[in-house]
Parts: sequence; C-alpha cells; structure tokens
Amino acid sequence: MSDLIVIERPHEHVALVRLNRPKVLNALSNALAKQLAETLERLDADGVTRAVVLTGDDRAFAAGADIAEIAAEGPRLEEWDRLWATGLPIVAAVRGVALGGGLELAMSCDLMIVADDARLGQPEINLGVMPGAGGTQRLTRAVGKTLATEMVLLGRELSGREAEQHGLANRSVPAERVLPVALELAKQLAKRAPGAVRAAKRAIAQAFEQSLHAALLDERQAFYTLLQTADAREGVTAFLDKRKPVWQAR
Repeated sequence: MSDLIVIERPHEHVALVRLNRPKVLNALSNALAKQLAETLERLDADGVTRAVVLTGDDRAFAAGADIAEIAAEGPRLEEWDRLWATGLPIVAAVRGVALGGGLELAMSCDLMIVADDARLGQPEINLGVMPGAGGTQRLTRAVGKTLATEMVLLGRELSGREAEQHGLANRSVPAERVLPVALELAKQLAKRAPGAVRAAKRAIAQAFEQSLHAALLDERQAFYTLLQTADAREGVTAFLDKRKPVWQAR
C-alpha cells in the first residue's frame, strides 16, 4: 500500500484511514482517489471491519482536487463511484480545511465530526468551474438551496460550528476532540449488527437515490463541459501562476 493512504486499527472492527499528502494539504489526486477506493473496497470485503473513520491531519481533511494534476491530465471522477458504493458506515473526522473535493468527500461519508474552527466550502467557482463530485447535490440536500447557492456561486465558507448549525455536520467539537469523538462513534457502529447497519445505510441513501443519481450525472456532464471553456483554463492557469484570473465569459 502506498503511503498516500495510511491505515490504523484502533479497534478490532474499526479501521482508521488517513489521507496522507500533508505537503499539499491532502489534495485529492487521481492516484489518491483510486487508492482510497481500493482501500475501502478491501475493508468492505475483509469480513472484519464494521466501521471506518476517514480523516486527514490537523491542517487539512482535504484541501480539494489537485489543481496541477487537473491542469495536466484532468480528473478521473469514476473513482468516486467506487467510493459511493462502499457498504461500510464511514465517519468523517474533519480538522483544518475541507474544501472543494475535500468537502464532497466528507459529505459522501455517513457521519461527519468537525472541529469548531474547521473551514468547509465549495470554492470551485473561483477557478471558473463548479463542483463535479456531488457538491451541488449533497450540499443542497444538507443545508438547503439558499445557503448552498451562496457556497457554490459565491464561494462562501462555513466554520465547523456553522456546519453543525446548518445540518452539514453531525457534531462540532474542539479540534483535539475530533478524532476521539469520531472513533467513539465508529466503535458504537461496530457494535451494531453489521447486516442491519449496511441495510440501513443503503435505505437512507435510497431516500434520495432516484433523483440524486440523475442529478449527479447531469452535474458531472456540466463539470466536464466547463473544463473545456477558456475561463476554466484561465482559472487554473491563474491559480498556478499565483495571480488573479481575468474572466472572458467563454
């Protein structure tokens, strides 16, 4: 296993999965997404793991997609389909930033514990694109249209406290308590009947599945279309050049 993903066993039936690209704030490269999907599939099938805690480090859960990689080769969003298919319950333990794809990853988990001072947002609009891995759909379902519109169209960020207040996170706690609280929830999940937990998780997802599935596909197509625009190229180039982008509205 590459060190892009680090796995620990704090409890017999609980796996602690850490994103491990600290130099780039755990930016989600294609390789990281692929290895995370493979890791979750392996844990899902091992017959031992009953719950997963997914985390980053004290500075970042994940700061979003790897912008340099997107500029060079584009994203491979099919890996996210594998993430969404995981049958195990997953608790996201969020410290630092969870932005763009990082927030989309946290929202794809079943429970989210966030630090009071965490920063959560969907800033893709600042690059001339939009969320492409569930951001417009899961965020709107979690916080409602009004707030989601501000976050997606204006790049508004939420603190961890605000995330809990608006229903985006299950709990907001002091930063040093995030991982202990998430692990305790995972241990509680692991004590439940595994088959019942899986079935209940699937049933909750199906509450949105029909319209959500179609909406996610539409969102992805719009995302890929936007990637071909001049403004998207300008946004990515300006980011890499550390300057403000000059939009051309095309």
